[in-house]
Amino acid sequence: MVITNEKLNISDFRMPTNFKFGCGAHKSLPEEIQKYSPKKIAIVSDKGVAQAGIVDKLKKVLKSTDVPIYTFTDISGEPTFKLVKNVTKKLQEENVDLVIGVGGGSALDVAKASAALLLTEDVDLYLSGTQQIGKRQTPCILVPTTSGTGSEVTMNAIFGDEEKELKRGIVSPALLPDLAIIDPGLTISCPPRVSASSGIDAFTHAIESYISVKATPLTKIFAEKAMRLFPEYITSAVHNGSNLEARTGMSWVSALAGVSLANGGVGAVHALAYPLGGKYHIEHGVANALLMPYVFNKIGTTCTREMVEVASFLQLGDYSSQPREALPSVVQYLFELLDTLNLPKNLKDLDIPEIALAELAESASKVERLLANTPYKLSERMIKEIYENAYHGKVGVNGK
Repeated sequence: MVITNEKLNISDFRMPTNFKFGCGAHKSLPEEIQKYSPKKIAIVSDKGVAQAGIVDKLKKVLKSTDVPIYTFTDISGEPTFKLVKNVTKKLQEENVDLVIGVGGGSALDVAKASAALLLTEDVDLYLSGTQQIGKRQTPCILVPTTSGTGSEVTMNAIFGDEEKELKRGIVSPALLPDLAIIDPGLTISCPPRVSASSGIDAFTHAIESYISVKATPLTKIFAEKAMRLFPEYITSAVHNGSNLEARTGMSWVSALAGVSLANGGVGAVHALAYPLGGKYHIEHGVANALLMPYVFNKIGTTCTREMVEVASFLQLGDYSSQPREALPSVVQYLFELLDTLNLPKNLKDLDIPEIALAELAESASKVERLLANTPYKLSERMIKEIYENAYHGKVGVNGK
């Protein structure tokens, strides 16, 4: 019998080589880096994390190793491809042979992309998407200080394309770190707005990967657990940031959702969020949070069973006997979440001009990789309707 792969659903499952979780886990850095015998370490972080004293805390921990450390913390806002290129060049000039990324998704994305590109000759070839990054040769350790992006466990990195005024992702197994150190104690200093946007970003990863075309029973295990934990901890993590139990819970949400994202992928929410980040520099998590109820209001009609399950995970009720009522309940929860976390509820709140909606729809319709992973074939016209609902704040089922 001849077997073709035309109808076979073959899936890979990838995670970092090693994963450490727990309060104080960052103190294991000295023993971990000894495994790679580095001659010079780079710490890549952002201005906020540096100002919070976290970079100095890690440098103090690493002092016992006597390995020289080069520090780059000139990252603020959403990173661009130009920034990645500049950081890679800097690390090459410094002859770095181990990269530690510390911070939120922006810093971690820059760190792991720079590590993966460090020994390549033509950086532009990979950043343009012309060629996928091959095997990374420079060891990379990622230490998140927020609970949301899941960058420490994914093979994705998202950057702004300044010429095209949109955000674009690069994907490669080379972007998975050798080690992810997740220390909830390092997230205590994360301010409420960032805690809210990053936390709901993690939830977006969980719910989108749960319904994605590429979802598998294994990815759904991670996504389900993330969604069950999310409502238990998100409010306290945002409004009582010193609550270590809540921070630990959200660190698990981020990591679990990140693993599901890395393997199941995300979809239309992210596709529509990218142009908002690229052209109007709206924070990624804020864009996802605002768009999520409006997007699911549309696409949720094609995954009724999953909406019943999600409603159960979020403790919204048992809709197994009335499955079509689950979607309105989930959409309403997503919308009320914006109020609970003090996040904007419509595009007008973000000063997005109504005249720009058609252009946003055109840009989002080109994010084909993510739209193809959505269980609803969205046309450019439908995408524009979603943006219009998001602009005017229409969240009832089917835009009512």
